Amino acid sequence: MAGNNDVMKGNPPGILLIRSMRGKDWSLKTYKYVVLLITFIAYTSYHASRKPSSIVKSVLHPHPFLNITVSNPWPMGPVFIKNETLVPIDLVHSKKKGWEPFNDEDGTSKLGEIDVAFLACYSIGMYVAGHLGDSLDLRLFLTTGMIGSGIFVGLFGMGYFWKIHAFWFYLLMQMVAGLFQATGWPSVVAVIGNWFGKRKRGLIMGIWNAHTSVGNISGSLMAAGVLEHGWGWSFIVPGAFIFFAGIIVYLLLPAYPEDVGFPCPNRPSSVEDLSATNDEEAQTVKENMVENGHDNVRRHGSGNRRSVGLLDACLIPGVIPFALCLFFSKLVAYTFLYWLPFYLSRTAIGGEYVSVKSAGNLSALFDVGGIVGGILAGHLSDKLDARATTAASFMYAAIPSMLLYRKYGSASKLMNILLMMIAGLFVNGPYALITTAVSADLGTHSSLRGDSRALATVTAIIDGTGSMGAALGPLLTGFLSTKGWDAVFIMLVVGALSAGLLLSRLVVSELSEKFSKRLPYGQHNSGGSASQPLLSDQK
Repeated sequence: MAGNNDVMKGNPPGILLIRSMRGKDWSLKTYKYVVLLITFIAYTSYHASRKPSSIVKSVLHPHPFLNITVSNPWPMGPVFIKNETLVPIDLVHSKKKGWEPFNDEDGTSKLGEIDVAFLACYSIGMYVAGHLGDSLDLRLFLTTGMIGSGIFVGLFGMGYFWKIHAFWFYLLMQMVAGLFQATGWPSVVAVIGNWFGKRKRGLIMGIWNAHTSVGNISGSLMAAGVLEHGWGWSFIVPGAFIFFAGIIVYLLLPAYPEDVGFPCPNRPSSVEDLSATNDEEAQTVKENMVENGHDNVRRHGSGNRRSVGLLDACLIPGVIPFALCLFFSKLVAYTFLYWLPFYLSRTAIGGEYVSVKSAGNLSALFDVGGIVGGILAGHLSDKLDARATTAASFMYAAIPSMLLYRKYGSASKLMNILLMMIAGLFVNGPYALITTAVSADLGTHSSLRGDSRALATVTAIIDGTGSMGAALGPLLTGFLSTKGWDAVFIMLVVGALSAGLLLSRLVVSELSEKFSKRLPYGQHNSGGSASQPLLSDQK
């Protein structure tokens, strides 16, 4: 068992302890469940730690209307309140309201600058983080990012207790937090891609991607729940959440199957290809590899990773089109994320208005629709074996759904909720599909000969480009909303249309492949090599 030491190098200490206590190892299926759970918790905490800034904005820079009747936000209190209960505040004579430097006339602009600075650093950091994630131990890299995020999110909140009123302090905390937050997405997608082959990857990752919405909702509830004790706690509590989640990742997350003795499912000799992923057979193969001193498992574990460069990753077929598509897809999705509560609080719905706090919680229903959309898009893309066609179809369907929401969303409360969830389904569906299953497919593309060393890099390129759109959308909305909300929705329609059109070549390739399979024998090759789908796994 001398060769077993190398296999154990990347073993998380928590798993080693559990293994010693049980006297035997977990099965392959158990490890997969553990990986899904730990990465789900990890990215839930990432999104939860991003929500406080949107929750405390109304405290840092008071809204010109104050709700004096509703003490608890939805879901604890009523969702819709009548316009008569909203009483204007004279901000000129309320200098003690809010928090300096955000409570003056340009406070909204400063809050916007903090959001843009965070997203800009997040986007830039994504490219570096992806390359590092493929070069370093993913478990340690992810742990460092989570603990660093927790510290700087908490430091932003400590500004309340330390009575800091310097704008540069809060700007710097958000910028550094954005850099640490960039470690999350490339790492968790790479871990999932390491453990799961392409079979049912869309459905699995569609369900798993619910962590984004769960994080948004839980982050909102955590931040709002402690807001009455001081806005600083709204940052410290989510910061503590991601900090301790990082410790769980360090203790229990096996980033690579090879680290615990199983072969990677993205290589031809993978366990997933053996006898339809029989769990007992996989365990037997693992034991034989370790006992016979096979080098295949150890060679690609966390101790010996090598990555492709950014340029080489960009040359993988499909990476650039999907990256550009995600730019516009996230432009649309993040405009809803940052501006939907604001839009709801200023739009009469059935003749009534929602409170500021309730608008933020009500907007969570957009994320509920997004959860369904992510699962549906993943399932359909698996069934059709057509990722690009599914993503493009959802983006095109998002156009009428957004227009209907704009035109009829104010007709009644029920209509607003239904149309909001439908819009969330079509807007977040392709966004979830591209950032999960598509990124994992491209990161294990056949051109890499089954080596998954490009997973984090490809994910970073795609999501990093998308994050640029995520920063641009809310920024443009700030200017366009002054001209009316119709201008904002026109921007969203143009963004959704652009996202769909950018996938046209891939859609044609996928449909050509589907059509060629239906042709009589002898005509299959009439389309030449162009009929090969760009995301197919060539065995």
